[in-house]
Amino acid sequence: MKRVLVTGAAGRIGRAVLDLLDRQGIAANALVLDDPGDLKADLVVEGTATDPQAVRRALEGADAVVHLAAIPTPERHPAEVVFATNTQATYTVLEQAGRAGIRQVCTASSTAISGLPFAARTLHPPYVPVDEEQPSQSADPYALSKQVDELTAQTMARRYGMSVVALRLPYVGGFDERLLDFAERCERDPGLHAAGLWAYLETRDAARACLLGLNPDGFHVITVAAPETLVSHPTEELLRRFHPTTELRRSLPGRTVPLNLTKATAVLGFSAELHV
Repeated sequence: MKRVLVTGAAGRIGRAVLDLLDRQGIAANALVLDDPGDLKADLVVEGTATDPQAVRRALEGADAVVHLAAIPTPERHPAEVVFATNTQATYTVLEQAGRAGIRQVCTASSTAISGLPFAARTLHPPYVPVDEEQPSQSADPYALSKQVDELTAQTMARRYGMSVVALRLPYVGGFDERLLDFAERCERDPGLHAAGLWAYLETRDAARACLLGLNPDGFHVITVAAPETLVSHPTEELLRRFHPTTELRRSLPGRTVPLNLTKATAVLGFSAELHV
């Protein structure tokens, strides 16, 4: 890679990706809604990822794309806006990348694709560890948008012969008030993160996974997370308490996260290095 376009570059993960590219000596372009003026990018384009013209400008000279631009929750915008924005952005970015001859893309999906985190009622995974083949129980626009985004990524991989990795990211935060405060609250009340299966990923690890996602050939959906949960309570005890109907398909000793991280290791060579 000589130059990478990062969409949503002013966000938490986007900034971390730019920092990592800078440390590795790889040039970066950034697509943002508003330029904050401090991004580590040679080219900063203001615009939305749903706008083909803005995306084409942002792709100038790039040979790879990390697509992070999205509305990250269904809770602060109308449902139709969340779904339409996220799916149109992913289609537009990958379509324009394909037309530009780019063949390596990593796009952000989410473990919320399960349907659990934003469900109107309590849901339980049918089995753990949750893998990429587990059917979604989505009933919210964000989870639905991520399902469509993964289908879009697979379609674009076929359409343009691109290699695309869709990373299913859990709760992401740095060792700052966001992650540590959330960890403390979950420690006091593990039910706060039961729908997210107590999974998390430190921001710098998320950035590293994004760049590793630019290496594999073909199309892949891959779950990434820290190998242990955000809380000190034993995982199997938490599952019995909060997900009593869930099938335990293998032992999850100690704080083992109830997500299957096999593909992250096998396909990306990724394992999280920064742990709470």
